[in-house]
This record gives sequence, structure tokens and C-alpha cells, in this order.
Amino acid sequence: MRYLVTGAAGFIGFHLTRRLLVDGHAVVGYDGMTPYYDVGLKQARLNALTAMPGFASVTGMLEDAATLARAADLAQPDVIVHLAAQAGVRYSLDNPRAYIESNLVGSWNLLELARETKPRHLVIASTSSVYGANQKVPFSENDRADEPLSLYAATKKGMEAMAHSTAHLSRIPTTMLRFFTVYGPWGRPDMALFKFVEAIGADQPIDVYGFGKPLRDFTYVSDLVEAMIRLTAIAPNEANRVRQSGVEDSLSPQAPYRTVNIAGGHPVALDELIATVEAAVGRTAKRRVLPMQPGDVPVTHASPALLEALTGYRPSTPLAEGVNAFVAWYRDYKRTGG
Repeated sequence: MRYLVTGAAGFIGFHLTRRLLVDGHAVVGYDGMTPYYDVGLKQARLNALTAMPGFASVTGMLEDAATLARAADLAQPDVIVHLAAQAGVRYSLDNPRAYIESNLVGSWNLLELARETKPRHLVIASTSSVYGANQKVPFSENDRADEPLSLYAATKKGMEAMAHSTAHLSRIPTTMLRFFTVYGPWGRPDMALFKFVEAIGADQPIDVYGFGKPLRDFTYVSDLVEAMIRLTAIAPNEANRVRQSGVEDSLSPQAPYRTVNIAGGHPVALDELIATVEAAVGRTAKRRVLPMQPGDVPVTHASPALLEALTGYRPSTPLAEGVNAFVAWYRDYKRTGG
């Protein structure tokens, strides 16, 4: 099939696009190459994709509706996967306007594009951050998500609401994917794993927020991509409503729209992540133990029941295996000049 993938030079976009190309699909990638983190890493990802048959790229911001439309004209997509966004909870405290422009205005441009091009399936990345400090765990797709603790989470929740209204009015099958702390090779430098590996390897101190107690449902990137590929083949409609005992489907009664958590449902403490990194790097961390940062949540813990009912799959890569793979990639990337 033909895909348009926004954020193709990003961490998750790179892995998904590479898998689609390996599977024989044609992909047009769209990315703004913004300097939120090292553009050199984004370019290295893009270079790897460009070397593969079936790939074309267009550089542009989500806010640039005309360039986005040109990418769609080139792609003629059967499926649109919208991954591009301004990411990061902490950065939203420093530069909130970037989140409004990308996650709301830019995503609205993408939804308008979908309304005009009518893809078979629109797949959109959201985040576990929309659950806020929800006291009920594990988080299920139909739980309340009305108390975001950061502007990042608020813009993602707003994007979900806009996508639902578009799915209702234009009857575009739409699947909203809520990601939970994705990690792995080619990962983002602003995330804890990258920072920890870099600092511990250089014998520099690491900042340990929340006194090392926050729980995160870490999801290895290859597991995430496998789940995404399977879900892309399941455009939401009444015919595939899940009626399995003990599983509540999030399929909307008003629209061909479904929300799905992607995670394994096995959260671990930040302290455990650090111990795993220490073992992989072969050094003991020097820790600066600090309280929680504004906007952070104490726990993310997904219920993967709906994902498993729909696809027969749930993420299962052990944390140590995933961290070891990241460390091996990181060392190779730095050795070759990354």
C-alpha cells in the first residue's frame, strides 16, 4: 500500500517507516527537521530511509498546509500515519507556543488533509500523558482523561477530540494510539535512557527525579511498531467491535474512531531502569536525587487488553534486552561520528 507518514525522521517514525519499506510498501515521509534535539540524528535516520527503495521525503512543518498537501499529492496515500508533534513534557514549560502550533494547529491541518484525501485509515499517535494523575491503574482506554498535568498532555488530548469530530463528520476510520515511554535504538536524546547512558558512560552525574520512585510502562520500539502494523490493518467499524468478555472496546458509538493503548502493562520504577543501564554500561551511576518535576506523573501503567483482543499481540521485550540493544546502538553511533 501507499503511506504518508508525518514525523518520519523522528524516533518512532523512522522505525515504522523502515518496517513499512521492508514489508514492500511505498512511503512518503514528512518531517520539519526541527532543532528540538540534535538535527544530525534526525538526518542520519532520514539518510538511512532514503537509501531504501520505495521511500520519498518532503521537508515541511505541520503548520505549512500547502507543503503538507504537496506531500499528500506525492504519496496518494491509502493510509496516513500522523506521528509528527512537538514532544516532551518538560519543554512545554519553557516553550508552550510550540505545542499549540504543532500539536493543535498542525494536527488540524493534517485532519483537514485527511478530510480531503479520504484515506482508508488514519492512524494518529497520542500519549499516556493524557491520563494525567489518574488514580485508577492500569489505565484503560475508556478511563477519564480530563485532568492533564502538562500543556503537552492537554494539546494531545485536544488533538484526540478534534480527530474524533473529524471521524464523525467525514466518516474517516481513525485509530488513536496512546504510547507509553517508548525506548530503543535511534531513541531521542531528551529522554531518560539516552541521558543516563550518555552521562554514566562519561562518569557524569545523572538527575534522578521523583527520588527514583516514578513507575513507567516502558515499551520497546520494535514491539510498538509490530502493534502499529497490526492495528493499521484494522480500520475501526462496527464489524470489528470487540465483544470479548472482560474487554471494553473504545470504539465510538458516533464515529469510526477507536483509541488503543500500546504497552505491555508491566511498569518498572526509575530506580530499576537506572540499575539496568548500570549493568549494560558497566559503570555505577553518580546520582543527583531530586523531587518530581512540574508536569510529571507518578505512574504510567497501561492495560493492553484491548490491543491484545484486536491483534493477538502485546509488547513483551524485557527491559534488560531493550536497554542492551540501545547501548549497543549508542556506542556504534558515537563511534561512527554521531
